[in-house]
Amino acid sequence: MLDKAFSMKMLILAVLFFLSNCTQKKQPASQQPAPPVPIAPAKDTIAPAPPKPPAPPVAEQPPAPPDPDTTEWTELNRLDPTILLDLRYATTNNFVSEKMYDCPRCFLRPEVAKAVLAAHKSLKKKGFGLKMYDCYRPRPIQWKLWNKVHDPDYVADPRQGSMHNRGMAVDLTIVDANGKELDMGTDFDFFGERAYHDFTDLPEVVLKNRELLLETMVANGFRHTRTEWWHYSYVPKTFPLSDWLWDCK
Repeated sequence: MLDKAFSMKMLILAVLFFLSNCTQKKQPASQQPAPPVPIAPAKDTIAPAPPKPPAPPVAEQPPAPPDPDTTEWTELNRLDPTILLDLRYATTNNFVSEKMYDCPRCFLRPEVAKAVLAAHKSLKKKGFGLKMYDCYRPRPIQWKLWNKVHDPDYVADPRQGSMHNRGMAVDLTIVDANGKELDMGTDFDFFGERAYHDFTDLPEVVLKNRELLLETMVANGFRHTRTEWWHYSYVPKTFPLSDWLWDCK
């Protein structure tokens, strides 16, 4: 009996030992460690371009320097841009109906330009100003006019030259504060008695306007031409004739 009981215990222990070994060898698939995932090598990348530096501020451009010799010539509207320009010989709106100047620029001898500026300033105090019809006229242009009109009462012989050819004469009128021309009885370059200074059969307002222009110009060193209410020549000093032609920009 003891031998059988001992044999039975040994059998039971053998079975338990076998079951224990099988349990340790089997593991659930879910508990098995995952295989390592290979890491792909990093792709080549291009470094971003560095930011552009801010553009430097643009400096204001100064006005273009005068192109003529400033000891010989002054461009009038550089002295005061409120002096209006209606340079008729740079258009076809003139007595020869032909453009004589390539571009409208008003030059005078420096001393003459300052006298015109003084006249303009005196008129501004009264609510008026000046408008220029003609200033310095190069002698080659005088030849063109002379070939059109052989009348020394209106066009000077270019062989002797004119005050315009010396840069010491101006053709001009008066404008109000809005730039409107005062009534002078005729247009610029009107050939006839109505343009004469001594022609008085005109409305009172026209005579007063002409008188204002005459008094203003005479007070600043100019004299009038009998047949043209718009024409004034500088008196205190004379200047040589000139063939200089200005540039057009």
